[in-house]
Amino acid sequence: MHIRGDHAELVVGGRLDVRSAADARTVLHSAVDDGVGDLVLDLSELDSWDATGLGVIMGAHRRAGRCGRRLVLRDVPPQMQRLLVATRLHRILAIEGGIGVDTLPRV
Repeated sequence: MHIRGDHAELVVGGRLDVRSAADARTVLHSAVDDGVGDLVLDLSELDSWDATGLGVIMGAHRRAGRCGRRLVLRDVPPQMQRLLVATRLHRILAIEGGIGVDTLPRV
């Protein structure tokens, strides 16, 4: 897993899972704490996430809210969009451009 960027926009790539969760949490929390306004997470390079990785995203979302910021997901891969819809988290998280539930490919 890799994360690059600053306190306004981060690109997350690789696998966000139980092995990378602690490092990702540290980077996301620092970005939230050090910035103002929206924090954009570009997920275009993300290969996969598991429940732990999704928990890291939700934790960063809650922390951003407490800091008066908003976490915004950008370029969420279709597989991960389906998981957000299945868990109904697409209703809670800010997703740039939204998720076209009707346009998601079926598995």
